Amino acid sequence: MTDFKIVRKEDLNSADYLIEVEAPHVAEKIKPGHFVLLMTNENGERIPMSVKSAENGNIVMFIKRLGKTSLELDDYKVGDSLYQVIGPQGNEFPIKKYGNIVWCSDLVCGHAENYQYCKALSQVDGNHVISIQSFGTKDDVYGEEDLRSVSDEYYITTEDGSYGQKGHYLDILKQLIEEKRVDIALACGNIGKLKEMADLTRPYNIPTMSVLRQIMVDGTGMCGACRVFIDGQMKLTCVDGPLFDAHKVNFAEVINRLAMFKAPEKVHQDLYLAGRNK
Repeated sequence: MTDFKIVRKEDLNSADYLIEVEAPHVAEKIKPGHFVLLMTNENGERIPMSVKSAENGNIVMFIKRLGKTSLELDDYKVGDSLYQVIGPQGNEFPIKKYGNIVWCSDLVCGHAENYQYCKALSQVDGNHVISIQSFGTKDDVYGEEDLRSVSDEYYITTEDGSYGQKGHYLDILKQLIEEKRVDIALACGNIGKLKEMADLTRPYNIPTMSVLRQIMVDGTGMCGACRVFIDGQMKLTCVDGPLFDAHKVNFAEVINRLAMFKAPEKVHQDLYLAGRNK
C-alpha cells in the first residue's frame, strides 16, 4: 500500500490548518474541480477535502478544525501517515478562455479552490483573473501571497475592516459588475453567501458557478446525503458536481440539508475531544 506520509503541516490561523501529503498517483491526475477523500485510519470515515495544489507528487489541502475527523487529523504530525487518500473525485472544470473571471471565497474550502482554479485559468491567453478573499478579521487572513501570484487583480475583505476593504466579497463583486468587468463569476464557501451571489448576478445574466462540496458526507454517491436540486432535477454534488450553475440551485433546500448535519457533527466532535482530553 502507498504510504500517504504527511510532509508538511502548519497553522493558517486559529481555526484552519494546512496539510501536505505524499500521494503521487492522485496528485498527477488532479485538476480544478476535483477533490480527494481522506481516511486517517482503517476504521475512520471518508471525508472529502478541497485541494489547494497538487505538485511534485504531493497534495496540499486547507482544513478547518470542525468535526471529529478534522480534529483527529490535526493530531497527526509530520512523518505520520494517513490510511488512504482517494481521488481524483468529482468533475474537472473546463480550463479555457472566459474573459474577465471573478473567483470568490470566504471559507477554508473556498480559499483552497480559489488558488487551484485561478492558477490554471490565468495561464490561458485572453483571461483576466480577479480573485477575492473574505475573512472575519486580520488575524484570520492567509493565502494572500499565493493568490496574488496567480491573479491579475486581487482583493481582500474583512468583516471588521481590520485588513483590506471592510465588508465581504459580495461588495467587491457588485462594484465589478457595475463597472461591467465580469464575464463569469465562481465561488466556494458559505452557502448563504453563495445564494446572495446568485441573486446579485442573475439580473445581469452573468454566468455564475458555485462549488457545493461543503455538504458531502462519503463523497462517492452511495449515501445520497449531498443531493441537491438543480433546475428541479436531483443531483449528487460528489458525482455530478461539485460545481453547479448557481442560478439553477435550490439554495433553500441546500441550506436546510446542511443544517441537518450540524447537531450530530457536534456530538461526535465533543465525544472525540472528551476522549482525547482524558
